[in-house]
Amino acid sequence: MKAILMRAPGPADVLEMADIPVPTISDAHQMIVRLHAAGLNPLDTKVRKLHFMYPDHLPAILGCDGAGIVERTGNAVTRFKPGDAVYFFNGGLGRETGTYAEYTLVHEAHAALKPKRVSMVEAAAVPLVLITAWEALYDRVALAQGENVLIHAGAGGVGHVAIQLARKRGAHVATTIRGGEKAEFVCGLGAELAIDYEREDFVAAALRWTEGRGLDVVLDTVGGPAFYKSFTALRMYGRIATILSTACELGDVNRARMRNLTVGYVQMTAPSFLSNDAARLAQTRMLEAAATMIDNGELRVHVSAVLPLARVAEGHRMLEEGHTTGKIVLEIG
Repeated sequence: MKAILMRAPGPADVLEMADIPVPTISDAHQMIVRLHAAGLNPLDTKVRKLHFMYPDHLPAILGCDGAGIVERTGNAVTRFKPGDAVYFFNGGLGRETGTYAEYTLVHEAHAALKPKRVSMVEAAAVPLVLITAWEALYDRVALAQGENVLIHAGAGGVGHVAIQLARKRGAHVATTIRGGEKAEFVCGLGAELAIDYEREDFVAAALRWTEGRGLDVVLDTVGGPAFYKSFTALRMYGRIATILSTACELGDVNRARMRNLTVGYVQMTAPSFLSNDAARLAQTRMLEAAATMIDNGELRVHVSAVLPLARVAEGHRMLEEGHTTGKIVLEIG
């Protein structure tokens, strides 16, 4: 099969096309999936540059998001059969086979039936960003109906899905963006306020929006100063979830303490890295729920670019340049 191998960590050019054997089933609950599409994520670029999770496992096939057709199943598989269309978050961290390939192995517990309403390309764009936004808004900060939430980088992969999940929960949504075109995009998803962070201070804008009360919730998807500046935009006893690690000065920490803020960290790869089966199954349930939402017209994913497998390095460079709207997806076969 054709696959993209990373033989050593480094720049995007370390990703190279190769012919390797199709993976074989070694566990009775595994399935061989013929991949039709693979979603690209900033996580992929970080693993490629540092290979920090499994440094001794090379060469590696990256790619965590995938959609395709079940081709073969292990003897104990009961949830799927050959011919089923599935989508999933699986592998790609440098140990198990990822999705930058024509075939991959997936445990049946880690896959969900693909939403019927969308293409393979659109389905492959969903898993990581959906699970991240779901865990952040629903699990970490328990966003409630009627609350005000600020979502950073609302036009990005996680951000544009988070806006829709927040609106489904009945929350009022503000978001930071860059440029007027992205303002139109996020408002079309349900955001009530789009703050161009290059033109105005998002803290001041959020406080005006809430008439000085402060936000109930912030979802930080960008890290850095945006994370700790958000503390001053939150009300007393507000909550903030972040998907990144950001170092804070003591003064920043004290601002959070003086507001009695709740800070929640989201690392959606942790269940995979730590082999926590219960947590991974919970993520599969999120994908099942998302499939229903998509088929009901309640959730959509925006794909801004579709590239063939051979142009994966170009996709990585696009991600690293930043400011991508929605998702970039590889079309395979």
